[in-house]
Amino acid sequence: MDLQDFEGQKLYFDEEMPQDVAELIQSASEQYSDGGAEACLLKAYDIAPLNLSVLVALYRFYYYQHRYEEALKIAYEAMAAVAGEIGFPVHWREVEFSDLANGVMQSFTVVRFYLLALKGAGYLNLRMGNIQEGVAMLNKVIALDNNDRLGARVLLQAMGPAVVTRAGSATE
Repeated sequence: MDLQDFEGQKLYFDEEMPQDVAELIQSASEQYSDGGAEACLLKAYDIAPLNLSVLVALYRFYYYQHRYEEALKIAYEAMAAVAGEIGFPVHWREVEFSDLANGVMQSFTVVRFYLLALKGAGYLNLRMGNIQEGVAMLNKVIALDNNDRLGARVLLQAMGPAVVTRAGSATE
């Protein structure tokens, strides 16, 4: 399965969004340099906490502010928000290739979104020094994306002492 082949599929940002939420996200982008972005994003989150555009906007905000713990929390929320929609288990460690195969029948792009959120969470864990957790997360993405279309293998190999393993465990 090629995780880059999502042409013609609805993407997360194509979903319906209340007008006030869209306006808050737009205001956040306009107020980024003035320091008002976070307040706008948190208001949008209060209104639509499961909206993927809101979650992505918050994730990006925290990531670019180097507030990795908060970004990681949002990555977990994003995975939880879509897991049920695509029939994935509650915990990322329990996701198997059969779940991936069944999930793409529901929404290929949401499966891809989930895996990218998992990759982001893995990277954040590495940045915060949670090496075993980060490596395990990236190895899970690799196990589900054997062609490395999402770039988890390259990312993991670039991190130094952590290596990709077949079993998805960390070695140093």
